[in-house]
Amino acid sequence: MTSHVAYYVPLPAPTRQAPPGAHGDGERFASTPATVSVWADTMQHGAPPSALLVRALERHDARPDTRLTRVVVEILGAVPVAELDVHCRTVRPGKQIELLTAELWTVGDDPRPVARAHGWRMATLDTSAVARTVDAPLAPGSAGAPTDMWPSWGSGYLDTLDWSWVTAPGGTEPGRVWARPTPALVEGEEPTALERLFCVADVSNGIGAKLDPAHWTFMNTDLTVHVHRIPTGEWVGVSADTSVGPDGVGMCAGVLYDEAGAVGRITQTVLVRPR
Repeated sequence: MTSHVAYYVPLPAPTRQAPPGAHGDGERFASTPATVSVWADTMQHGAPPSALLVRALERHDARPDTRLTRVVVEILGAVPVAELDVHCRTVRPGKQIELLTAELWTVGDDPRPVARAHGWRMATLDTSAVARTVDAPLAPGSAGAPTDMWPSWGSGYLDTLDWSWVTAPGGTEPGRVWARPTPALVEGEEPTALERLFCVADVSNGIGAKLDPAHWTFMNTDLTVHVHRIPTGEWVGVSADTSVGPDGVGMCAGVLYDEAGAVGRITQTVLVRPR
């Protein structure tokens, strides 16, 4: 287990003008080793950056009568384990529906965006009388086991999660697991429910994988998450499976849970390559 207490450490806001193409107020963060990807120790796993983008979307011109309903994260390049700037802006303002965009930028002489999130934010009202969930509940975490995904995946981000596997990794049926992030997203902050959800959601690609990572890489270029209910509790459940086409492209699709039931669905495009 990583000794770091957070995925990111806040730094003083940049004093220089935002780079061309970046919009909105900027925040700066140092990335800790807790963000390290399974594919290379110089790049971040997709989960912490996507959660950091969600943090920006939630905080931007925040209104208590609204919430994020769908978030699309595009990975524009390898996210380095380094200092990053976050910029957010409103693309489509509205009383009932708003579209926001947040970006992660590298810091240095040649800054560039490495990840972008688009978030639809909608006004809320009480529909509890007609609430329903289509997806069946996930077996509780008490029915699972703390199995390592694959030893060959090494340490880093995966070591920051507590695991309870309902199905064995890499089996023939959809992968089903409960996971709980142990670090904070940002040092000194209690993560919101959606930040915690996105600290886990990007593992769906690995949960649903049927390929041995010792022989194959299967990196996702994006994730789309629809959230029909804000989750509660510390544990996030994932049920996911991956289809692989004949030309090196796959798609992971899954359901996200809290202990009360399904809270949303996720899809990811996957680049499949032999090692």
